Amino acid sequence: MSRADTVDDRNRNRTPAPAPTPEPASVRTANWTWTFGLLRSELLTTFRRWRTLALLGVLAAVPVLVGIAVKIETSDGSSGGPGGGGGGGEGPAFISQVTNNGLFLVFTALAVTLPFFLPMAIGVIAGDSIAGEANAGTLRYLLVAPAGRTRLLLAKYATVMIFCLVATLVVAVSALTVGALLFPLGDLTTISGTRIGFGDGLLRALLIALVVAASLTGVAALGLFVSTLTSSGIAAMATTVGLLITVQILDQIPQLHALQPYFFSHHWLSFADLMREPVYWDDLEKNLGLQALYAAVFGSAAWARFTTRDITA
Repeated sequence: MSRADTVDDRNRNRTPAPAPTPEPASVRTANWTWTFGLLRSELLTTFRRWRTLALLGVLAAVPVLVGIAVKIETSDGSSGGPGGGGGGGEGPAFISQVTNNGLFLVFTALAVTLPFFLPMAIGVIAGDSIAGEANAGTLRYLLVAPAGRTRLLLAKYATVMIFCLVATLVVAVSALTVGALLFPLGDLTTISGTRIGFGDGLLRALLIALVVAASLTGVAALGLFVSTLTSSGIAAMATTVGLLITVQILDQIPQLHALQPYFFSHHWLSFADLMREPVYWDDLEKNLGLQALYAAVFGSAAWARFTTRDITA
């Protein structure tokens, strides 16, 4: 028998290797179900806390105070703010238009809350996301099941981002309600001096609220990263808020003008450009691109830290 025949016989008698078994559809469905169940649990836990409700209450109260203050200030027929609605597109310039159209209270309230109140609320929620679980001794139990560290971290970040959107909408809805009660509504004048209808103004207000929420993604990622560095929720929240205040101060120092365009807060008030006709997109794109960069950098840092961290609590 030739060598070739012997090789053929061996090949015929050899048992073929089993084909890799694909993951059953039921397993994939269970994984997705667990992921959404984890996110749902995180959302319920976050929004049921008294601290979260108190933060949302404070945010809702800011437009009320601003609206009442403008109403009192303009009760004698004065304009109630710096003239025009110009001012280079800065948010506070909207105050002068509130008495003419209550919809401007939405833009004013977002401009007032964005530099401090909204980021502080996000910093508290993000800073407590991981560190709070470790401090309460529940972090190990969350990782016992099929959650996994990466999936848990993504659920935490998604929860913080949903809170960003909810908090921004709370400010916007509160401002719209107060504006409708205290001031007239109707067509409005843009920063460029053109007139747009009330419906168009509402759409722009919604778009501005979404841009403001997106502007907080960098703060959310920073807070999440800080939360992975400690087991103290209070320390994580204080550190995040402290960094936020520090960056805001540095953004006002003229000698740091070369660095300021890279601070996550530098382009926050660019949302006012949505009230131009046509819309001026340059600063808006810079803002959103910078937030995406911060989210990628600090999100990756949070993942690297959390996936290698020794969980003892």
